[in-house]
Amino acid sequence: MKILSFETSCDETAVAVTEDGRRVLSDAVASQVPVHALYGGVVPEIASRAHTEAIVALTEQALSDAHCTRADIDAVAVTYAPGLIGALLVGVSFAKSMALALGVPLIPVHHIRGHIAANYLAFPELEPPFLSLAVSGGNTLLVDVRDYTDMQILGSTRDDAAGECFDKAARVLGLPYPGGKPVEELAKQSPGGVYKLPSARVDGAPLDMSFSGLKTAVVNIAHHAEQTGETLDRAALARDFIAAVSETLVPRTMEAAKLAGRRVLCAAGGVAANTFIRRDLQEACNRAGIRLYLPPLKLCGDNGAMIGAQAYYEYQAGHVADMRLNAYATREITSDWLPETP
Repeated sequence: MKILSFETSCDETAVAVTEDGRRVLSDAVASQVPVHALYGGVVPEIASRAHTEAIVALTEQALSDAHCTRADIDAVAVTYAPGLIGALLVGVSFAKSMALALGVPLIPVHHIRGHIAANYLAFPELEPPFLSLAVSGGNTLLVDVRDYTDMQILGSTRDDAAGECFDKAARVLGLPYPGGKPVEELAKQSPGGVYKLPSARVDGAPLDMSFSGLKTAVVNIAHHAEQTGETLDRAALARDFIAAVSETLVPRTMEAAKLAGRRVLCAAGGVAANTFIRRDLQEACNRAGIRLYLPPLKLCGDNGAMIGAQAYYEYQAGHVADMRLNAYATREITSDWLPETP
């Protein structure tokens, strides 16, 4: 089954063709990073306009790269939630028109389900059940993947996502947007251990997380140094910041795996590309005897192939939409798509 899939939830326009949920035939991505870097973050209106400008040509590229014609496409899939509402609407509207024109099923896909499914493309042997740490710019979740479309949230952030904190830390450290890679590269220049940063816990919810205090602490340290004329050890602060994020994520992930009885774990999302966090996860899994799947870096960020991968299993479960499909800025990963009541 060949699926043409669209991902426009934030600042990457992505179109891909996948086959049977496991094989990537093409994966075309148009990045908006240079435009948004001028503002230090994503500007929603600019993102929506850029998606509109790129999506037609990118669709042609994806079909060409896959050596497919429109007649070869069996279904169309699209990210419908969560994300920037204007950006999502561009993808949803275009996907609906494509499905209608081609006379094929329209498959709605939750963005975070797509990130988890990126692992299916990299590891053909991976099958549910397993635990997933889904950690990105907009979400930080511990998800028990019971089946391809049956998922339960075991823990989540109560405020900021880990990826959002990376972008804020990068800004106060004078690093470019997006902040993940620049913060990591700066952190490699120091062993850390210089700055004491907070690690929050949520009473009564040991698997839940909070990153707002960590973000504020990094900002305060940088501002204090600037105001008092002290020398800020930028590399050490970057390294200690990443260590604090990892110390929040990894122990909770291992505890969640234990509580759920899972011996297989996979990471997903942009923050899963961080070298230090990948290392800490691997070491923790080695100690616990848990099999860890870490997606290749190109599949950690937003891409269309991951949406096509999850779409195959949504289709198998009967999760097909019609022209009433809408976009949603927020939506639980556990919610299957249902049409709105007229």
